[in-house]
Amino acid sequence: MEAFGTSDFGRNETESRRFQQIIGNSPALQSVLEQVELVGPTDSTVLVLGETGTGKELIARAVHNVSSRCGRPFIKLNCAAIPSGLLESELFGHEKGAFTGAITQRVGRFEAAHGGTLFLDEIGDVPLNLQAKLLRVLQEGEFERLGSTYTRRGDVRIVAATNQDLAGLVAEKQFRMDLYYRLNVFPIALPPLRGRRDDIPLLVKHFVDRCCARMSKEIRGISKEAIESLMRYSWPGNIRELQNFIERAVILTAGKTLQLPPLPSLLPSWKEAATIEDAERYHILQALEECNWVVGGKYGAAARLGLARTTLTSKMQKHGIRVAGRGADSYCDGGSSGLDDVGHL
Repeated sequence: MEAFGTSDFGRNETESRRFQQIIGNSPALQSVLEQVELVGPTDSTVLVLGETGTGKELIARAVHNVSSRCGRPFIKLNCAAIPSGLLESELFGHEKGAFTGAITQRVGRFEAAHGGTLFLDEIGDVPLNLQAKLLRVLQEGEFERLGSTYTRRGDVRIVAATNQDLAGLVAEKQFRMDLYYRLNVFPIALPPLRGRRDDIPLLVKHFVDRCCARMSKEIRGISKEAIESLMRYSWPGNIRELQNFIERAVILTAGKTLQLPPLPSLLPSWKEAATIEDAERYHILQALEECNWVVGGKYGAAARLGLARTTLTSKMQKHGIRVAGRGADSYCDGGSSGLDDVGHL
């Protein structure tokens, strides 16, 4: 039986307060948190980049928590969730009668965030005709409510986030170059879950504890095989997919050992390989799966791929592929994973 970790996941009380709900201690995640510590106190604009489900809002909140604005408003707006015709009103507010349906005066998110932080999620979905006004707010701190000629000023720190390639949108003339440079003062790139697989056991514990508290269940452990299968899966939906999967597992579990529903195929479709690197990763995963995740030896994946074992292990490290349950140095041969049959949650 092996413990996954305590409820504060190795952080002291102050760190736990600042990095609420950010679970893990992998080098990739620690690098991100170090960047948060550096930029947080500066009041500079931050651009959080990452795939869907990687926790961009949590990082934005962490930037707020380590800044001098902590304790003041943290206002968030998902730019993709608001119809384009209403987004300007959401951002800047409106006066009574400014448009059909504006029966009362309304304060926008910029005003609401005065003195604090405004988190603009999915910033790449802001329409072009609104980007110029957004740029003015970022540069001058000035804006007008819809239907008003009175210029207001706001003291707001901006943290933006996107899962899109903003530089590519600029090249396609779908995003203003000057706004891109104004947002890209301090970019923070979040790793996908497949790039921080060692955090999966801690995340599983966290989600199981939350679900059990909500459902009045008691689940104490998970099998070694279950953890290894979770660590091998690529998690295209990242942490959000893992969270939903664990909730489903808790619902289905009748005893005190977590029972997993079937995972989707561990291998991506060949048609999903958009780049040469994706194709290489696909072939490595396919060979490992066919060789029962044995790397070296006569019947290992290296021999099947026609590579030296050291070359394959180097490529596995490059693509973030590791044999689940083994240490960072154990990319090669078969044998015991070093875990007991059931791990304590």
